[in-house]
Amino acid sequence: MSDSNQTPEKPASGRKPLSLKGVKVAGGTVRQNISHGRSKAVVVEKRRRRIVAPKDGSAKPAPEEKPVEVVEKVVVKAPPPVETTDAAGHTLTPSEQAARARALEGAQLRATEDSRISAERAKEDARLDAEMVASRVEDEKRAGEEQVESHKRAAEEEKQKAEEAARLEAERIATQEAALSTEEAGTHGRKQRPEENDLGGRVKKKQLATKPATRTRGEPQRRRGKLTIQTALDDRDRTRSLAAVKRRRERERRALLGLDTAPEKVIREVVIPEAITVRELADRMATRVVDVIKVLMKQGNMAAHEDLLDPDTAQLIAEEFGHKVRRVAESDVEEGLKDFDDTEEDRLPRAPVVTVMGHVDHGKTSLLDALRQSDVVTGEAGGITQHIGAYQVTLESGNKITFLDTPGHAAFTAMRARGAEVTDIVVLVVAADDSVMPQTVEAINHALAAEVPIIIAINKMDKPGANADKVRQDLLQHEIVVEEMGGEIQTVEVSAMTKMGLDKLEEAIMLQAEILELKANPNRPAIGSVVEAKLDKGRGPVATVLVEAGTLRTGDIFVAGKEYGRVRALVNDRGQAVEEVGPAIPAEVLGLNATPLAGDDFVVVETEGRAREIAEYRQRREKEDRADAQTTKRGSLEQMLDQLKEGETAELPILVRGDVQGSIEAIIGSLDKLGTDEVRARAIHAAPGGITESDVILARASNAPIIGFNVRANNQARDLARQEGVEIRYYSVIYDLVDDIKAAMSGLLSPTLRETFFGNAEILDVFNITRVGKVAGCKVTEGTVRRGAKVRLIRDSVVVHEGTLSTLKRFKDEVREAAVGQECGMAFENYQDIQKGDVIECFDIEEIARTL
Repeated sequence: MSDSNQTPEKPASGRKPLSLKGVKVAGGTVRQNISHGRSKAVVVEKRRRRIVAPKDGSAKPAPEEKPVEVVEKVVVKAPPPVETTDAAGHTLTPSEQAARARALEGAQLRATEDSRISAERAKEDARLDAEMVASRVEDEKRAGEEQVESHKRAAEEEKQKAEEAARLEAERIATQEAALSTEEAGTHGRKQRPEENDLGGRVKKKQLATKPATRTRGEPQRRRGKLTIQTALDDRDRTRSLAAVKRRRERERRALLGLDTAPEKVIREVVIPEAITVRELADRMATRVVDVIKVLMKQGNMAAHEDLLDPDTAQLIAEEFGHKVRRVAESDVEEGLKDFDDTEEDRLPRAPVVTVMGHVDHGKTSLLDALRQSDVVTGEAGGITQHIGAYQVTLESGNKITFLDTPGHAAFTAMRARGAEVTDIVVLVVAADDSVMPQTVEAINHALAAEVPIIIAINKMDKPGANADKVRQDLLQHEIVVEEMGGEIQTVEVSAMTKMGLDKLEEAIMLQAEILELKANPNRPAIGSVVEAKLDKGRGPVATVLVEAGTLRTGDIFVAGKEYGRVRALVNDRGQAVEEVGPAIPAEVLGLNATPLAGDDFVVVETEGRAREIAEYRQRREKEDRADAQTTKRGSLEQMLDQLKEGETAELPILVRGDVQGSIEAIIGSLDKLGTDEVRARAIHAAPGGITESDVILARASNAPIIGFNVRANNQARDLARQEGVEIRYYSVIYDLVDDIKAAMSGLLSPTLRETFFGNAEILDVFNITRVGKVAGCKVTEGTVRRGAKVRLIRDSVVVHEGTLSTLKRFKDEVREAAVGQECGMAFENYQDIQKGDVIECFDIEEIARTL
């Protein structure tokens, strides 16, 4: 800072900085500071109440003087005149003057607004404080009233208890007086005066009424002082604990007040399954396990907590305790699973489900491709269908048909049977040049067993040697009478290559569907069948399902056989993701916990808990059935002894991995047909999916090869198999697989033994040679005798020994054989009991390999 005499420094701009001059406050005003370094002038006034004297001159007492009320009054002054010169004496331009005026006016407006906001905040704070005080006063008042009320209730309860105790004490004293008077009246040998009797009675009554409670004779004193080890171990000073005394007093008090009443017996409905443990039965009855065991012991049954009880015994115990019993079976979890009342109004028309059947290479898939205008057959290995394909075709008329394409090879009998069970119409494809073949007859039998209408499609009519009439005649041998011969079964001549007659085939299918009047209720929980199932590496277990009724939606919880899951995704036959599928529509379902079996029924349930319960029950039932089958398979004791005598059956263990469940079933069925009484193939494990390390470990432990059908092993499994020496074979056509397994099983057959006769020799004399033993001097009477061949020693037409010829000599030389009429010396290995006149028969045994 500089002195006042010094000239102030000019700013860089040459102008004086803008500032507000100090406002002088006149008398009766005060300066109030506000935020941001600002202040305002407040006028303080004092208001007094004017006192007016009455006209009659009567003097009234002076009213009490109220406190001085201070009123803030903001004085908004007009802005001071704007100076026309700055501090340096320079004249300001009009624009600079206007800027200074605007700055002064803005400052005044801000001061006014700040004052208003402060006043509103002060009013709001005062209102909140008043409300808080009122609320606190109200709460304190309410708490005081409640406390007074509780004290009153406590006092009334104490008064009632005291009155009840006094009444009970009076009754007890009266009872004791009556007993005492009875005892005195019956006393003999003592004579007392009446006044003494009365006196004694009064004294006893007084003593009885005023006698303090003391401990009885022999009762130990209460423990005093600190508990030490010596006092705890000393039996003479041990007394009852303070807790025991408190419990006794509490029992006495409750008995005095009449509070010790037995609780009312609760009768429950006890659900008893087919097997229940002792602990579980006690829990369902809300009874101690010890009490249940006591009842069992009375019945002569010694059981522990976790022992199983049969339902009859559990029912007897529950009825012994007075409960109601409801017997349930384990299979009750499936009750009402598919029960749904469909009214006729709810049932709507649906697309027909058509199964295409026929012999292998008769053109089933090609015919279906022609209908779908696609090419599925090129995707099948070897040109044969090895899966069930489900497709839906939309006709030009707008009608829809769902087709199921089944394999025609003999190994896929089970798959064809499944297709006949879920279908509405069977289209039997017969090649015009081959006519009826074995699989055609089998397909006819499946269709007739399922009572499904049949439509005959005579395919390959474009070939030169096609003869449709021969096909119709051959079908007569299998109870198939077509319309041309007076029957009811339609026949359509078609060609998958030239697409001839496809429109007539579609018309025949739709005509048959109209006759059947196929309807289903789409507004119900979905039910259907698993057409095919597989384990996909990226998507997990995948099941191809065909909905029979209801609508299957994403997020539904369903049970498929002994597996369950939640629908995570639905994929239609075109590979498109959809949100729901209706009746007669095939789709792939993702979200199962494991791969189900093809042909299993699936049904949507309400909760995941019920789905898990149903799946676990079916798994237990399957395990029990498998155990029963193994027990039955072992047979009786006589059968076991026969097998031991004849020799054990040779087994070829194999581990099968396939792409889908249907292919695995076909492989297992083909291997079972190859088995005989002497050799059979046993699948130690069969499941869809790729070959993993666990499969290699299991195959190594079982000494079994791994068969991969349309699957491959991962890198880890391949390396482990190479290290462990496990053989992995890959196949894509079932013919090759069956042939290789057949050859391997043939190697396990025991060979056929064929005996070849060489000749006979008669013993003329027996010689004892030192260090050699007995040697037979023989003459060959028939055929030849060879050294090292098998020989039998026959004595009186009875075979006494069978062994090997160790020595054959002519004169003193060893020879390989001796012809008829020659004399020779022979000796047996490890046998010396030979006599003159015995016959030696020489022969050989040849092993011949067998085949299946």
